[in-house]
Amino acid sequence: MDRLMDNPWFIKILAILLAVLLYSAVPNSGGKTNEINVPGENTSVILEEISVKAYYDTENLVVSGLPDTVEVTLEGPMPHVQSAKALKNFEVFVDLTNAKIGNQKVEFEVSGLSDKLKAKIDPASVTVTIQEKITTEFTVEAEFDNDLIKDGYSAGQPVVKPNKVKITGAKDVIERISYVKAALESRDLLDSTVTKEAHVQVLDKELNKLEVIVEPETVEVTIPVKSNTKTVPINIIEKGTPASGITIESITLDVKEAVISGADDVLKDTDNVRVEVDISKMTENTTLTLPVIISNGVTKVTPETVEATVVVKSEEEKTVSGLPINIKGLSEQYEAVINDPANQLINLLVFGPGSTVTGVGPGDFNIFVDLEGLTDGVHNVTIQVNGPPNVTWKPDKISAKITITRDNA
Repeated sequence: MDRLMDNPWFIKILAILLAVLLYSAVPNSGGKTNEINVPGENTSVILEEISVKAYYDTENLVVSGLPDTVEVTLEGPMPHVQSAKALKNFEVFVDLTNAKIGNQKVEFEVSGLSDKLKAKIDPASVTVTIQEKITTEFTVEAEFDNDLIKDGYSAGQPVVKPNKVKITGAKDVIERISYVKAALESRDLLDSTVTKEAHVQVLDKELNKLEVIVEPETVEVTIPVKSNTKTVPINIIEKGTPASGITIESITLDVKEAVISGADDVLKDTDNVRVEVDISKMTENTTLTLPVIISNGVTKVTPETVEATVVVKSEEEKTVSGLPINIKGLSEQYEAVINDPANQLINLLVFGPGSTVTGVGPGDFNIFVDLEGLTDGVHNVTIQVNGPPNVTWKPDKISAKITITRDNA
């Protein structure tokens, strides 16, 4: 063997034989590889909120009571389950193609799912209501919150375009319609006319929203908004009494009218605004800045303040003497005698602006006692004085003693 192993030809021939043996030991499959089937692992998964479709005559029927989604449990080989979970390439549906009007129980079905998977649907069935579909035209009413209108402004009659919509739904739902409204919404207070799109809402008498199809779904709502204003005079109101020896000759304002804002009914009943001038402390000519006072309900006034110029004059006094007392109102069957004052005369102390006081005299005053309704007897009667409007006076006697007797003639 040692001599054979050392012979190179022996080694070459042995190598060839081993190569042939190895070649013959490898199986010849004609270029194909045999697959070995290893059983896969089964699994399950729960898929929530899987949409539901319904097949029925959508032109003439309405189906209610059908849930929007269901829960589906898939069971089968893991690769198929994972693929269905990821792609959701299957459909859950109910077949209502042969359904009749009324209530009926239907089962959910699945399509598009691999035949290696099993599906369990929860709920497995549902009771639906099938009704006739009708379309009716309704008038749309605009709705808005009056609190959206800015103070001093008012809203007119809203305009809706188009003012009619077509509403489609189940017959019994259409019969429940009580309100078809388009509500205008705004984040800002309105002080001018506004036009906006608004969604049409269909409600029953209890203001519950109804499931119907509205065409068009939105309408254009215009709310005319106008300013509520009125121009009124500013009246001067004197407060208090002038100090002794002082006469208020005039009070004038730099602005004589004001513009007020408010609701229509408030403006209708408001004829003026005012400023109040306290004349009790006026001793010289003065210019004051005063607020314009408004009545309740008026929301705004322009201007808010005015300047009032007060002109004062010191008073002078003068005594007008010997004014006779006249008798008025005595019935014809009576006679009257003035006992006090005995001379039937009084004197007046007259106050006022110097030029005015200087010019007054006895002829400017009428002194009298009113005896209307008095009968026999002695009476104390108030002495009354009528005189010029731009002066004041103080009589030296305020009452007269009168004796009344019946005329026997």
